[in-house]
Amino acid sequence: MVNQTERNLYIAQNFTRQLIQKNISPEDVISIHKNAVEQIFPNQMNESQPAYDFLIEVMVHYGMAHREHQSLLQKQAEYEMEMKIATNIQKTLLKTYVPNMQNIDIGMISVPIRKMNGDYVHFFHDGEEYLSVAVTDVVGKGVPAALCMSMVKYGLETLVYAYKDPSYVLEVINRVIEKGVDDSMFVSMFYGCLDVEQNIFSYASAGHEPALHYSAKNDQFFTLEAKGLLLGVLSETNYTFHEIVLEENDLIIMMTDGVTEFRVKEELNSREVITTLIKENRHLSAQQLCQLLYKEIERVQNFKLFDDFTVVILKK
Repeated sequence: MVNQTERNLYIAQNFTRQLIQKNISPEDVISIHKNAVEQIFPNQMNESQPAYDFLIEVMVHYGMAHREHQSLLQKQAEYEMEMKIATNIQKTLLKTYVPNMQNIDIGMISVPIRKMNGDYVHFFHDGEEYLSVAVTDVVGKGVPAALCMSMVKYGLETLVYAYKDPSYVLEVINRVIEKGVDDSMFVSMFYGCLDVEQNIFSYASAGHEPALHYSAKNDQFFTLEAKGLLLGVLSETNYTFHEIVLEENDLIIMMTDGVTEFRVKEELNSREVITTLIKENRHLSAQQLCQLLYKEIERVQNFKLFDDFTVVILKK
């Protein structure tokens, strides 16, 4: 108050560090300052005391809010670290290996909107004779969905002996999920099996987005409808399968609802957008079609997807 110099400011800064190290609250800092002024300049406190008292009351509430904020920041940092670890574990456990086959061109893309993916794709293949694929979507997000998806994956891996039967696979996975997952968690799945030698594609669905079949001979798309209850709702649920014949240059497009639900431009027919794009670019490889489809739907939705995006394309 007498000598307003840079040195005094430097001393004050050093004193601030001591206060922080001793974990002195903001309101106590004001009290210390008030007491110091009162001792050094007792004649000047009569008018200033109400202002100091008011500031102390303000800082009491500010200090409480500040400490709560710091605690939340610390918890958020811990949560983000846990999420990072969980995400890395999920990427390792749920990594999808796309088979490389001579007669079937396979493309796949799966893009999560959050750190953890609620979609999962699983392939079975027996040399060049059979190829099966499960496209799965958990109704839920975050760590619970990832844990549920892990159960789906390991359930599928135990069904190597029966992967050629779509109905049986869905019925077994349904019982696994119904017994081991919380009642609020449900899973949709489209499961298809291709007999490469007979050119027969059999498929079944558990409440999943219908797949598409492009017939090169007819130059036309057909919807692969298959009714079935979501996995995990009822333990004893029967699923029926259907069959189609694939011919040269035919396509099967399997996807989750993140591909077909346009929330930004609801007036657009999502399936019309998908079929038009694929038909115009059917000469491309399956993987190129997947990438092109992702870019187009991302563009249509103003580069802001609202759900996990997963599409699998088989091209004969």
